[in-house]
Amino acid sequence: MTAEHSQHAPSVSPVPLTLDGSAILHQMFRIRWSAWKAVPAAEQQSVVEEASSVLTAMEQPATHQSALFSQLGHKGDLMLVHFRPTFDELNAAELRIAQLKLLEFLEPTTSYLSTVELGLYEASVRLYTALHEQGLQPYTPEWDQATEAELERQRAVMAARISPAIPARRYVCFYPMDKKRGEVQNWYQVPIAARQKMMREHGMIGRRYAGRVNQIISGSVGFDDWEWGVDLFADDPLVFKQLVYEMRFDEASALYALFGTFYLGLRIPAAELGTLLSGTLPAFPTA
Repeated sequence: MTAEHSQHAPSVSPVPLTLDGSAILHQMFRIRWSAWKAVPAAEQQSVVEEASSVLTAMEQPATHQSALFSQLGHKGDLMLVHFRPTFDELNAAELRIAQLKLLEFLEPTTSYLSTVELGLYEASVRLYTALHEQGLQPYTPEWDQATEAELERQRAVMAARISPAIPARRYVCFYPMDKKRGEVQNWYQVPIAARQKMMREHGMIGRRYAGRVNQIISGSVGFDDWEWGVDLFADDPLVFKQLVYEMRFDEASALYALFGTFYLGLRIPAAELGTLLSGTLPAFPTA
């Protein structure tokens, strides 16, 4: 820990508050091309029409939205991303997909479960410092009441970010990540004020890319194998490389970040699924 890290505001709780929103499921599949090509044209058309109809309905924002992507590379061929208000509704979407005839020609390669998460480091440090100065002990009724009041205020301000639509961008980059808990560097043993400072600097890099990329952070502690999932949406895929590369030089990433597998996909309108399955990449309409 640096000397700078030891100089922090009174911290009676090391745990920052978070806002949790939409439940998210990423599903990746490999197309069984040999089996698909062996199917008669009439049967292919029936399979495509059923899947396109279901996925087109799921694309609509009124259903809290799903999106279809064509994956690049050996990790899979199709990626489905589902945003839903609850895990029950997320499971219903997954089960609906499982009933499609198309699934007979798809092999699951991986999946990822998470929920939209907004970290409240700035608000947490302000609140904890104020409560400490008032002489309140953590997790007393007065403490809990003040904490819930702050969360309610933040929920009202952040409502649109808690339940976002899937950005209408051509490309998606998804990857999971952790913060280190190793013998030398352990994110969870750094004082909260120091973590706040690092996350503020980390966030400032992302703000410089506003308008070029949409970023959605989701928490997966207790849900999946990593701690967070990151979705980046953009019309130019090079922005993913530029953003992630630049962020790796800030302190939060350089010292504490562990990155999982990266997945890159191109957005495909569900109505164009048949075009994709014929071996042609459909265009994605732009605004």
